[in-house]
Amino acid sequence: MKKIVIAVCALLVAGIGFAYFYLMNNQGVETGPQDKGAQTQPQNQNNAPKSETPVATTSAPESDQPAESEPTAVPDNKTETIIGKSAGGRDIVAYHLGNLGGGDTEVLLIGGIHGGYSWNTSLLAYQLMGNYRAAYGAIPPGGKLTVIPVLNPDGLAKVVSVTGPFKASDVTGAADVRVAGRFNANNVDLNRNFDCNWKAAAVWQNKTVSGGTAAFSEPEAQAIKNYAQNKKIAAVIAWYSSGGGVYLSSCNGVILPATQTLADTYAKASGYTAYKNFESYQVSGDMTDWFSKNGVPAIGVLLTTAADTEYEKNEAGVWAVLNHYFTK
Repeated sequence: MKKIVIAVCALLVAGIGFAYFYLMNNQGVETGPQDKGAQTQPQNQNNAPKSETPVATTSAPESDQPAESEPTAVPDNKTETIIGKSAGGRDIVAYHLGNLGGGDTEVLLIGGIHGGYSWNTSLLAYQLMGNYRAAYGAIPPGGKLTVIPVLNPDGLAKVVSVTGPFKASDVTGAADVRVAGRFNANNVDLNRNFDCNWKAAAVWQNKTVSGGTAAFSEPEAQAIKNYAQNKKIAAVIAWYSSGGGVYLSSCNGVILPATQTLADTYAKASGYTAYKNFESYQVSGDMTDWFSKNGVPAIGVLLTTAADTEYEKNEAGVWAVLNHYFTK
């Protein structure tokens, strides 16, 4: 009998010990601290900040417009030049992509001459530049692409508080503020300040606007003039808004044959209509006309509205121009 009691007690003690061990181990799995290896690593990967620097590729630029959630990043493999200061003291920056060696054919893209009034032209320039992210691979060989996204930073600053690449949702301001953003800090319409039939009292739609005190009186126009001197610029594309169309440059009615080719190339690829003359009202001191006067083919591309970059159309137009000039 005594042996039976001892055996039962031993079994009870073993059972209690096993139950205690089981409960403690299960309690640790459910409420103990997470493992700092396998448990936390996926969480850190999911929460890691996304890089704003595009990934390099050697293929042609993607045709999709950059996502609205993030501003377009400036590509890494580029150089940049501050070509001047605005009337308000802001930097005017030119970005250079492609074959950056000296003596190469250069295509020049210019946005934002009308600042906050045509903010979509600056956004388009940033988007295109960011999409040509492998400068030595995506851009056709044999040439250099220079992009000046914001020629009128004073005007753009009236509606966009961001310096550099921005997104459409960064744009604020009522209609009158955006109209004021057309002009620089001296209240001059920069596209009336160049040396082709320049006038102090210029016209915009049905309004009289300032063309400055003289041709190139404004530092922004001087910056373009100084940059273009002594460079082998094959073509200039300047964006404006709004109206839609590709407009050929000319000074005193003389259209360069190369300008016609440039306009036809851009228009065919983009789907815009090409026009020889802008006939809505008289324009004096126009930038692209000044380029034409100096033997440089140039076109003005009017985006259809003042709010859309029409990215795919313009990317196709620019790409056709680059292939035309850089692969010969």
